[in-house]
Amino acid sequence: MSREYLIFSDLDGSLLNHEDYSFKEAKPMLDFIKQNGIELIFTTSKTKKECETLQKKMGVFAPFIVENGACVYYPDGEIDLLGIAHKEIKTFIDSVRVEFNILSFSNMKIEEIMEYTLFDYEQSKCAKNRDFSEPFLIYDERRLTELEVLAEANGMKILKGGRFYHCVGINQGKGEAVKKTLINYPNKMTIGLGDNYNDVSMLEVVDIPVLIPHHEGRYIDIEIRNLIKAPHKGSLGWNEALKKILL
Repeated sequence: MSREYLIFSDLDGSLLNHEDYSFKEAKPMLDFIKQNGIELIFTTSKTKKECETLQKKMGVFAPFIVENGACVYYPDGEIDLLGIAHKEIKTFIDSVRVEFNILSFSNMKIEEIMEYTLFDYEQSKCAKNRDFSEPFLIYDERRLTELEVLAEANGMKILKGGRFYHCVGINQGKGEAVKKTLINYPNKMTIGLGDNYNDVSMLEVVDIPVLIPHHEGRYIDIEIRNLIKAPHKGSLGWNEALKKILL
C-alpha cells in the first residue's frame, strides 16, 4: 500500500455485532491491518475499561476514544479530555428522571443492564462504571426535544446510540475527538466506520467515511460526501468495507 492509513471505528453494531458482540467475521481484516501496521482507534460509547478489555482480546495497541468522544486515551498514559465529569451529568439526569420517566444506567441494577445489553455480569459492571456520560432510556420519546433543550441549558447534550440515548458534555463528540487525535497523526489517510447517529460527526471529518447498516438492516438517513455504504451489518460489513478500501 502506498498510502498510510489510520482507522477510526465504532464498536457496537459496527466492528462488534449488535446481537452477540462478536467480531469473528471481522478477523480477516483485523489481521490484515495489524500485519500492515495500520492503527485501529476505537471510537465508541464504551468505557475505558471496556476498551482496554477489547484491545487485549483483539491484540490492538493504539489510542482509543471513549464515551462518545469524551476522552482520548493514548498508550503512553497521556489523555485528551473533551467531556465533563459523570457526577455532573448524573446530577442533571437525576433531576429530570421522574418528570421524563427516564431509566438510566446509574439507577439500574447490574442484572437490569445485563437484560438490556445482553452483557455478562462483568461486562455489565464495566459498562456501568462511567466517567463522562450517562446512558438512559426514555419511555416517551415525544418528549426528547424538550429534554434536549434542558440538557443544553445545563451544558450538556443528548446523543442517540444503538440501544440507549447518552447524556454527555456539550463540547464533546466523536468528530471532535477524532480531530484532536489527528494532531498526533499528520498526513494519514483516515477511514471511519460507524452505524448510528452518534457516529455522524466522526464520519464527517474522516477522508473515507463508511456507513454500516444498523442491526435492523437499514442505513440511518444521512448525507455525507464520498460516503461508502457497507454491504452487510455488523462485523461482516465492517470487514467487507475495509477489504474494498485496503485491498
